[in-house]
Amino acid sequence: MQDIHGYYLEDLTVGMSDSYAKTISESDVYMFAGISGDNNPVHINEEYAKTTIFKQRIVHGMFSAALISTVAGTRLPGPGAIYIDQQIKFKAPVHIGDTAKATLTVIDIDEKRRRVKMRTDVTVGETLVATGEATFMVDKREA
Repeated sequence: MQDIHGYYLEDLTVGMSDSYAKTISESDVYMFAGISGDNNPVHINEEYAKTTIFKQRIVHGMFSAALISTVAGTRLPGPGAIYIDQQIKFKAPVHIGDTAKATLTVIDIDEKRRRVKMRTDVTVGETLVATGEATFMVDKREA
């Protein structure tokens, strides 16, 4: 299992970035509602959603956060990294059929504490839909 590991702390530099994009389907929204238990009608009931400010169903905000987790756990820092915290601000809605792209960028490395701080942005096209910062614990290479 040694070969299943993402970046080590020593491999990371400020400015490194990676991303993941997903086109969100109606079934993704229903599955996320089922898994999370968040059955807010703004996500799953078209008639209700028409009466809201959005005028249509919107994707769960935490779905965007899950895309951030996808990047962190599979790409940067990758397998082995531990999610410590996340601060996120939702700026715009994501709709069914949109392609949301999560991008993580290294902004600080604390070698002593093995912590990596990253900017976390989710966009749909040129629109920033969620933004924030997250901290990850990252392994050092064994000596």
